[in-house]
Amino acid sequence: MQDFIEFVAKRLVNHPDEVRVDSEDRNGAMCYRLHLAPGEVGKIIGRRGTTIQALRSILQVGAQKRGVRCTLELADE
Repeated sequence: MQDFIEFVAKRLVNHPDEVRVDSEDRNGAMCYRLHLAPGEVGKIIGRRGTTIQALRSILQVGAQKRGVRCTLELADE
């Protein structure tokens, strides 16, 4: 999952070398935190939040197939 998030994010931003994904277990659910270069958060969020929402939906489906829960957050930097 972490590799998938990184793969998609690197193709959406102008500075793919600054994309980093951290993971943390929170009460039985995996929480992925996406770190980006300053000013590139808008590219991941997309117009009206459609891009980030689609990415979260895909992650949820993948997590359900594995029988786990996961969330995706954007890091504030």
